[in-house]
Amino acid sequence: IADVWTSWNDSSASVTMFVSPQPVEATDDAFWDQFWADTATSVQDVFALVPAAEIRAVREESPSNLATLCYKAVEKLVQGAESGCHTEKERQIVLNCCRLLTRILPYIFEDPDWRGFFWSTVPGAGRGGGDEDDENARPLAESLLLAVADLLFCPDFTVQSHRRSTVDTAEDIHSIDSCEYIWEAGVGFAHSPQPNYIHDLNRTELLKLLLTCFSEAMYLPPSSDSSNTNPWVQFFCSTENRHALPLFTSLLNVVCAYDPVGYGIPYNHLLFSDYREPLVEEAAQVLIVTLDYDSSTSSSPTVDGTTTGTAMDDVDPPGPDNLFVNYLSRIHREEDFQFILKGVARLLSNPLVQTYLPNSAKKIQFHQELLVLFWKLCDFNKKFLFFVLKSSDVLDILVPILYFLNDARADQSRVGLMHIGVFILLLLSGERNFGVRLNKPYSVRVPMDIPVFTGTHADLLIIVFHKIITSGHQRLQPLFDCLLTIVVNVSPYLKSLSMVAANKLLHLLEAFSTTWFLFSAVQNHHLVFFLLEVFNNIIQYQFDGNSNLVYAVIRKRNVFHQLANLPTDAQAIQKGLQRKKKTPEPISRTNSQDGVSMEGSRPAAPAEPGTLKTSLVATPGIDKLTEKSQVSEDGTMRSLEPESSQPSPEGNPPSAGSDGEPWSGEASQPRRDRRRLSSASSIGQWTPTPDWVMSWKSKLPLQTIMRLLQVLVPQVEKICIDKGLTDESEILKFLQHGTLVGLLPVPHPILIRKYQANSGTAMWFRTYMWGVIYLRNVDPPIWYDTDVKLFEIQRV
Repeated sequence: IADVWTSWNDSSASVTMFVSPQPVEATDDAFWDQFWADTATSVQDVFALVPAAEIRAVREESPSNLATLCYKAVEKLVQGAESGCHTEKERQIVLNCCRLLTRILPYIFEDPDWRGFFWSTVPGAGRGGGDEDDENARPLAESLLLAVADLLFCPDFTVQSHRRSTVDTAEDIHSIDSCEYIWEAGVGFAHSPQPNYIHDLNRTELLKLLLTCFSEAMYLPPSSDSSNTNPWVQFFCSTENRHALPLFTSLLNVVCAYDPVGYGIPYNHLLFSDYREPLVEEAAQVLIVTLDYDSSTSSSPTVDGTTTGTAMDDVDPPGPDNLFVNYLSRIHREEDFQFILKGVARLLSNPLVQTYLPNSAKKIQFHQELLVLFWKLCDFNKKFLFFVLKSSDVLDILVPILYFLNDARADQSRVGLMHIGVFILLLLSGERNFGVRLNKPYSVRVPMDIPVFTGTHADLLIIVFHKIITSGHQRLQPLFDCLLTIVVNVSPYLKSLSMVAANKLLHLLEAFSTTWFLFSAVQNHHLVFFLLEVFNNIIQYQFDGNSNLVYAVIRKRNVFHQLANLPTDAQAIQKGLQRKKKTPEPISRTNSQDGVSMEGSRPAAPAEPGTLKTSLVATPGIDKLTEKSQVSEDGTMRSLEPESSQPSPEGNPPSAGSDGEPWSGEASQPRRDRRRLSSASSIGQWTPTPDWVMSWKSKLPLQTIMRLLQVLVPQVEKICIDKGLTDESEILKFLQHGTLVGLLPVPHPILIRKYQANSGTAMWFRTYMWGVIYLRNVDPPIWYDTDVKLFEIQRV
C-alpha cells in the first residue's frame, strides 16, 4: 500500500486513507470512524490537512474509497439528524463530517464523470451489498440536504431548546415544529431568541456545507437555457423539505435584523468577536442562491403576490415550484416590508457611516450580496417594490448605491458591482414614484469624490452618472445606455435641477455630439437621442422650476445648432473620423466644471494589480433589457407593442427613437461589433455612410429646444444689452418668471422604458452572484483552484 492520503496531526487519532486499488469495505467502521471521531478540528484544519492533489488522486485511483467516504459521511449526518445530537461527541462527528464534505464536494463537481454520483443511490455501500438500486432508497444528495435541514433546527445544537429538563426527555427532533424555532424575530415571527454564539457557529458550518452543495452550478458553463435548474436548490426548496418555511424566514430575518455597529460603543468590534457576522454573510449567500430563479420564463408572481400560472395547468410543468421564491413573493404585511427595507438600508449604509474616530465602527463586506437580495425582493414581489417607492425611504437605498457606483468606477475588479447598482436603479426608474422621490433635498453629506452642490437627490444622481461616464474605466461603456435611460425615465418628474447638474447634462451632450464620436460606432448616436429626450421632458413638463437647465441650454445653444446642421456628406464624415485620431481621450474632461470635491472624500482608485476578479457574461442591450410604456393623462402606464418592423438578425425589432420610429442601422450589427467608442477600423466591415447619418439625423427630436431658443435667446440678449447685464443671477431671475405656454409644440407623451426580466439578465445574475461568492469565501478557500466553468478567474 503505497500512498498515505492524509493524517490528522492529532495524538489521539492518526487517520490514513489509502490511494490504493484496494477498496476499504463500507462495513469497516473502525477505519472510517477515524475520519470524524474524537478530534476537535476546525474547518481550516480540514482544508490544510486534506490537500487538493490528494483528493484528486483518490478520485482517480481509488474511486470506490472516495465514494464510500462520501456515503459514510452523509450517513453520519443522517444519524445525527435522527438522534438529535444530544451528546458532545455526536455534535463533533456531525461538524467534522460537515467540514469533510465541504472540502470534498467541489472535487466531485469538477469531474463530469462524478457529477451524477450524489444523485444516485449508492449500490453495495452498506445497503445489503446488492448492485440493483433499492426502490425506496433516496439519492445521496437528498439524504444529505434533508439531514442538513433537520440539523439546522436541532435543539441545543443550532437552536435554543424549549425544554428545561435533562437529556432523558430531550425533544424528539421529528415531533418539533421548527416554525417555533425560527432563528430571529422579524417576518412572521415575533420572538427574538437569546443570542448563543455556539449555535451561530454551528449554523454557519452547516450553511457553508449547504452553499457548497449548491455550488455545482459553478462547474457548468454559462448557458441561456433557463430550464437549467440547479437540482440541489430545486430539491432543497421543494415541499420535500419540511423546514423550508422556517429556514427561509430564519435566513431572511437573520440578515435583516443584523446591526453591525454594536450598541454604539466605539471600537466595540475590536474588543469582542462578532459571531453573528459570519452567520449573516453565510445566510445572505445561501438566500440569494436559493432565489436564483429565472422569472422571465416561469410562472412569475404577479403584483398581488399570487402566481399567474401553476404547475397544474401547464402541460409541461416547470418542476416543483421553488418555495423560497414563492414565500418571498407572498410577503405582504406592511410591518414585514418595513423590517426588510430598514434592515437592508441599514446594512447598505454601513460602509458610508462616518464617525469622528477612524475605524471605530465595524464595516461590513457583504454589500454585493445585499444588492442581489434587494434586486430579488423587487423583482419577485411587486408589492414590496411599490412599498419601497411609497415613501422617501427609497432614498436610503439610492444613496448607498450611488456611493458604491462612484467609488467603484475606476476599479476593473468591481465591474459587476457597477452593473448590479445600475440594474437596480433601472428597475426603480420604471416607476413614476421614483422620479417624484428624487425631488427631496439632499442634505446627508456622505463624503464622495464629486463636486460640491446644493440640491436634490436628482442632482446627486446626475452628478454621479456624469462622473462614471467621464472618469470611469473603458469596460463601463456598455452601461452608458442604461445610465441615460434611467435619467430619461425620471426626467419628466424633476422639478428643479441645480446649476451643477444642469451643466453636467449639457457637458455630456457636448461630448456625445462631436462628429468623431457620432461617426465612430454604429449606435453612438443613441446617447444623443436619450439626452435630447431628457431636455424635452424637462422643458415640456417641468419648465417652471428649471431655470438653471434652460439657462444652460441657452448658453450652450451652439451644440444644438451644430446637431441640427450635422454634415452628412462622405467627405465631412471622413473629416469627422480624422478628428478622432487626434483626440485619444474618449470624452473631453475639459470644461466639465468639476470644481472642488466634497470634503473628506477620496478619489476613486483603480484595482490593486493582482486583484482577483471573475468574468461576467455580456448583458443584453437596452432594447432587450427594457420595454416601452406610455404614461397617460391619469398617470397610468400602458405597454407599447414593439414596432413590427423587419426583425433584425438578433430576432428583435430595432429600438425606437423618442418619436416612436425605429433607429435605422442599429440592429443589423452583431452584438460584438457594437462596442461603444470603437474606431471605424476596429469595427471591421462597418463604415458610416451619408445614408446612415441621414436616417437618424432626420429623427433628432430638436423641435422643442429649437423653439425654446428661438423665443428666449432674443429676449435674453435684449435684457443684457438694455440693462448692461453680465450677472447670470439676473438672467436666471428673468427666466424664472418667463413662460412658454402656447409657444412650444404640443407636449409629446411621456415614454418610460421599464426593465423586463429576460433569460440574458438571469444568466448574468447567476454568473455575478457565484463570482462574488467564490471570491468572498477565502477562509477556508472552498472553491479556490478547482476547475470552475461558469466564469473565469482573472487577475487585474
